[in-house]
Amino acid sequence: MIGARRKADTLPRRLDTRSATFDAEFADFLATPRGETGDVSADVRAIIADVRRRGTTALVELTERFDGLALDPETLEVDLIDLDALAAQCPQELCEAVDFAHDRIASYHAAQRPEDHRFIDHEGVELGWRWTPIGAVGVYVPGGRASYPSSVLMNVVPARIAGVERIAMVAPAPGGVLNPAVAYAARKAGVTEYWPVGGAQAVAALAYGCGPIRPVDKIVGPGNAWVAEAKRQVFGMVGIDTIAGPSEILVIADGENDPAWMAADLLSQSEHDPASQSILITTDESLADRVAEAVESQLSGLETERVARDAWERNGAIILAESLEQACALSDLVAPEHLELAVADPDALLAHIRHAGAIFLGRMTPEALGDYVTGSNHVLPTSRAARFASGLGLLDFLKRSSIQRAGAEGFAALSGPALTLAEAEGLPAHALSLAVRSNRGGK
Repeated sequence: MIGARRKADTLPRRLDTRSATFDAEFADFLATPRGETGDVSADVRAIIADVRRRGTTALVELTERFDGLALDPETLEVDLIDLDALAAQCPQELCEAVDFAHDRIASYHAAQRPEDHRFIDHEGVELGWRWTPIGAVGVYVPGGRASYPSSVLMNVVPARIAGVERIAMVAPAPGGVLNPAVAYAARKAGVTEYWPVGGAQAVAALAYGCGPIRPVDKIVGPGNAWVAEAKRQVFGMVGIDTIAGPSEILVIADGENDPAWMAADLLSQSEHDPASQSILITTDESLADRVAEAVESQLSGLETERVARDAWERNGAIILAESLEQACALSDLVAPEHLELAVADPDALLAHIRHAGAIFLGRMTPEALGDYVTGSNHVLPTSRAARFASGLGLLDFLKRSSIQRAGAEGFAALSGPALTLAEAEGLPAHALSLAVRSNRGGK
């Protein structure tokens, strides 16, 4: 039997719902913090204040200090970085993959477009709403040699499809290096301007403006702890997408799965970061054991073994459930970023799921497909935020304005109750604006 408590020589944690101590152990598992890097709020606050106070002088100094890159203090450009020239260096096969992913992401998000609506209610009042795009969006992209063209696509394409006119990308270029795939994806997706800056200083520049960088209305995109904290601190001045935590995957699997497939799916998230979390919930004890063995076997062949092993052993879990329905209930408590339903009838289980960022149905739909090419967005709520939040989508780049119009008859039908409420709330000017349009006069 899978023990309710983790043995010293058994990693990752194993839990059994039949154990008398399961509830306490599971609660402890959910409460265990991940990815804490210390409090950077004071440092970030100082950086933001410096950029606001000294403008481009501060941004140039910080970029040279942290990235070893000397920017022109007036244009904030550098001869080493030419987005078009870099995009031309992207290998053809990779360009074609970016194109393929781009088109699927664009198609998926275009289908999310809501419609404006107007109607006349029974009092003769016209009501409705209309959707308009955000004016300017800043997109933060991890830079340097790291290649995250998918991150560019997932953040930029929905903004462009929504009709955002100005899409400003920031991505640090340490030592003058920016990955050509990122440059190609930026050009393909519709970035209208690029600035080779990063960190909290880049977020501050986007939020408040800095020399040639005009302020934006919303900032999206992933980043390290300093970037995440900077987004938290500028929220209110601008909108943000989310404060993203470490990556997560939860797999609900029946006994008919290939353990090697399940192991690979779990490791696909473990390799992101030592704070990532991968969880298997199964009703089959034999599968649980075989998946654990397959994970160990696959780890030794990964170039990312050190990170993946650390994440799996520290934060991973294998849970034995008594039924698939119970597995769904446990999953809802986790509210995972990614949820795979690797079972014979995933649609039947889907009806039992309320909280998940993205759901992958069936054995042939690994989470890795969604990271790149299904078209669904991979910017998703983490750290149990799927209980109240959704993944990035077209609506994140649109605003809804309500519309109302009352004629004389409609005003007559509505003004009495409105006047009563205004007087009850002690707002005489509200009451007056109603009374002057009627024959009753103010009180």
